[in-house]
Amino acid sequence: MILVHLPSDLAHQVARLKAQCGRVGFVPTMGALHAGHISLIHQAKQAADAVVASIFVNPTQFNDPADFAKYPITLGSDIRQLAQAGCDLLFLPSVETMYPSGTSLGRPYPLGRLEQLLEGAHRPGHFQGVCQVVDQLLDYVQPNLMVLGKKDYQQCLVLQHLVGWRTQPVELLFGETSRESDGLAMSSRNRRLSDGGRQKAPLIYTTLQKMAQGWKDRIHPQTLMREATQQLEAAGFAPDYAVVAHPSSLELVEDYGAELAPVFLIAAHLDGVRLIDNFALPAHTR
Repeated sequence: MILVHLPSDLAHQVARLKAQCGRVGFVPTMGALHAGHISLIHQAKQAADAVVASIFVNPTQFNDPADFAKYPITLGSDIRQLAQAGCDLLFLPSVETMYPSGTSLGRPYPLGRLEQLLEGAHRPGHFQGVCQVVDQLLDYVQPNLMVLGKKDYQQCLVLQHLVGWRTQPVELLFGETSRESDGLAMSSRNRRLSDGGRQKAPLIYTTLQKMAQGWKDRIHPQTLMREATQQLEAAGFAPDYAVVAHPSSLELVEDYGAELAPVFLIAAHLDGVRLIDNFALPAHTR
């Protein structure tokens, strides 16, 4: 695996990969890698002929400076995992490289209601920062396809919009959420949980599954959301939301509809750590 730090070196190496191999897949990350990230590398390898990854902890998508300061840095382990997974090229830019003119947003991305709901409401400016960095990374990498994890469901929708606005076509692929054996969605934040918090954390996924079963049993969505919130609070979580939402707009579902395929999403604080997860019914049960 080749490591590069500068866009000029990246462009040279990507051009070489395209000439020698063919299609290039891209997996953007913020490091602190776990098996979920590596599954995205494997998915990219299946869909493309060569894989580029990036590690960059992007300051502009953190609305909480303390959260940014606590973000784990595990570069040595990250590099080893990527090399073992068969990643061909790793881009390791600095903040100065990514934002040579400063981190101020040049122009707002027109995300509309999508950045006002759920994560957007609780993390103002977050999705503008996500678009800012991914737009820049796509300019630098120029991949044929990009692989994203479904755990960040709303981010996937946001980046679908971003890719649609860009003149350079990029195919988007979405990887299933990787989970621990007890159902907890893999996340770099999990390592910040206490032992007791780690034991409680899988309740988020259990609650999502219960919401999905309730939907299949035709329980009113308002009841599902209220009971999910109460269950999490009773276990010591501080939920930001536990919702039944339309899968493309993320507007809350107001009533049961047999033809609707909703997505169930939760964000909740535990041990001072903010955890997110989501669950969608398999297509044949929707």
